[in-house]
Amino acid sequence: VDIQSQFPLFPQVLLLACAEDLECTPGFQQKVFYIEQPFEFTEDQPILNLVFDDCKGNNKLNFEVSNPDFKVEHDGSLVALKNVSEAGRALFVHARSEHAEDMAEILIVGANEKHDTLKEIFKIEGNLGIPRQKRAILATPILIPENQRPPFPRAVGKVISSEGTEGAKFRLSGKGVDQDPKGIFRINEISGDVSVTRPLDREAIANYELEVEVTDLSGKIIDGPVRLDISVIDQNDNRPMFKEGPYVGHVMEGSPTGTTVMRMTAFDADDASTDNALLRYNILKQTPTKPSPNMFYIDPEKGDIVTVVSPVLLDRETMETPKYELVIEAKDMGGHDVGLTGTATATILIDDKNDHPPEFTKKEFQATVKEGVTGVIVNLTVGDRDDPATGAWRAVYTIINGNPGQSFEIHTNPQTNEGMLSVVKPLDYEISAFHTLLIKVENEDPLIPDIAYGPSSTATVQITVEDVNEGPVFHPNPMTVTKQENIPIGSVVLTVNATDPDTLQHQTIRYSVYKDPASWLEINPTNGTVATTAILDRESPHVQDNKYTALFLAIDSGNPPATGTGTLHITLEDVNDNVPSLYPTLAKVCDDAKDLRVVVLGASDKDLHPNTDPFKFELSKQSGPEKLWRITKLNNTHAQVVLLQNLKKANYNIPVSVTDSGKPPLTNNTELKLQVCSCKKSRMDCSASGTLHISMTLILLSLFSLFCKSSFP
Repeated sequence: VDIQSQFPLFPQVLLLACAEDLECTPGFQQKVFYIEQPFEFTEDQPILNLVFDDCKGNNKLNFEVSNPDFKVEHDGSLVALKNVSEAGRALFVHARSEHAEDMAEILIVGANEKHDTLKEIFKIEGNLGIPRQKRAILATPILIPENQRPPFPRAVGKVISSEGTEGAKFRLSGKGVDQDPKGIFRINEISGDVSVTRPLDREAIANYELEVEVTDLSGKIIDGPVRLDISVIDQNDNRPMFKEGPYVGHVMEGSPTGTTVMRMTAFDADDASTDNALLRYNILKQTPTKPSPNMFYIDPEKGDIVTVVSPVLLDRETMETPKYELVIEAKDMGGHDVGLTGTATATILIDDKNDHPPEFTKKEFQATVKEGVTGVIVNLTVGDRDDPATGAWRAVYTIINGNPGQSFEIHTNPQTNEGMLSVVKPLDYEISAFHTLLIKVENEDPLIPDIAYGPSSTATVQITVEDVNEGPVFHPNPMTVTKQENIPIGSVVLTVNATDPDTLQHQTIRYSVYKDPASWLEINPTNGTVATTAILDRESPHVQDNKYTALFLAIDSGNPPATGTGTLHITLEDVNDNVPSLYPTLAKVCDDAKDLRVVVLGASDKDLHPNTDPFKFELSKQSGPEKLWRITKLNNTHAQVVLLQNLKKANYNIPVSVTDSGKPPLTNNTELKLQVCSCKKSRMDCSASGTLHISMTLILLSLFSLFCKSSFP
């Protein structure tokens, strides 16, 4: 490369130093080359000349090129082994002799990239400061291959100062020298030789930016700092890796040839701008190998896996298995033999489409069911070659004829795919002893357009109904009747009616009482007449909401006999057969009470309106010259007893009568016990009130006795 023509301001002194003043340094005399991308590299035509010198005669010198389409002749000429139109962005040439080895990089760029590429390589503006400031230090970029072998330290470059100040020393600093990772590079402070102390790893650190200074004996900086760039040249030391697994792809059966299934992408940690990371893909193995050992193809550059067999062979139902496993290889160096490889497994599943309709295993099914019974009577079996895990296999059954009364239903068994035909309304042998159903079967998913359901997707079911001895049936059921309570014993309530559904058997029916909670009823076993055996009482605890319920049996003469149950509801009408009751029957009052309202009396009646309230409250006639109390009606159900004067401490019985509103009315005579007590300091003492002081009843009885004695001496 003609550096001076590219950069006319480059100081002449530095060029002289580079060309004439340097000692022999083992390795390539120029480590970076620039060539323009031609239309085609022509076979055996020299491309450029590389100069390698191990400073000891180059004994057993050997060259290796990263791209196998190129080689370096013994005289250093780089030539193509064949016509090559695409060689990538860079070539690397490794030279080795008995005493030295080195790496050179050949950059291949377009014509418009030439100027910028050289400026980037040499970093003239950043490193040399041209033309703003003249520097005496020349620190050209250093390129070092990664993974070099011992011995170390190994010389990799040289820094030159044009000013030969006596006692001047070079000093190197930066990351890799006095900063972590420390001690990788060092400089001979006298000669300016730069050396590396151990192998480098480009994938860990690809570039080092160091600074070079020139100091005097006291450590004072004479010149600098000047930037020294060290770039690590990539070697193919990383295998491709598949990091995104597991890799699973799906393709529909019958897909056209060339259908893309999935993409496999590998990663290579080497320099992406070199062939070290240029990957090519290949299928190493396919399992299983039928119906073709080459069912799929992978695009070597993109990693796209596509089908290569005809749609006919991509038939899930004829395959040994719908799952294929491909061992995919990714190889760097553009797939050449020298490349490193990595592998991964791609799993490809052949997805089912509904290209097979379900078909019944036979055209006619038989079933037998007893009349009056419900439940599954037969399982209809079908075959379907599609995937059992999909709607293309799952069956849907429909009864299309023979079910006008909706007595039958059919459902799919999700495990077996069978059609479970059930009786949901009990069948009657006397109405029909045979039933014929026409049933069709379809899939949950629609069939593909060129497939249709055929005759095998319909079947007939012949159902035979078996006769059983059915129990008699009451008409109506339940039976209802309304009667007054207290009707005479032996009164007819009603005559029940039961018939035998088995009309062809001509059986007789007998009746009996099944449940009669109050034991009020009997039934004639022959004609079903129900009569009373006791008084019907509406107020009985066996009557709920004025209704009495009894159960009767109708038993036919079959063998064994069958029984039917009938329910009778008797609504009882109320009659006035209960006297009203009075409450409370005990009251207390103080002998010096100012409020002489003794008690409020209430009345209740078990009967229903109008045989209850309004009630009439009365006191029996009071004897003596003075009346002691009176009763006053408060409302239809309550009255108040009031003393007309304070009484002495004692017990008093007050006769009270209460009469309901029934027709005829009923009266209840009750004595209200009144205790007159002494009350002191808010305490009531009734202990001395045990002696009856006045009793209207006793007075009347005494008078009646005297009257009888005087009338009948």
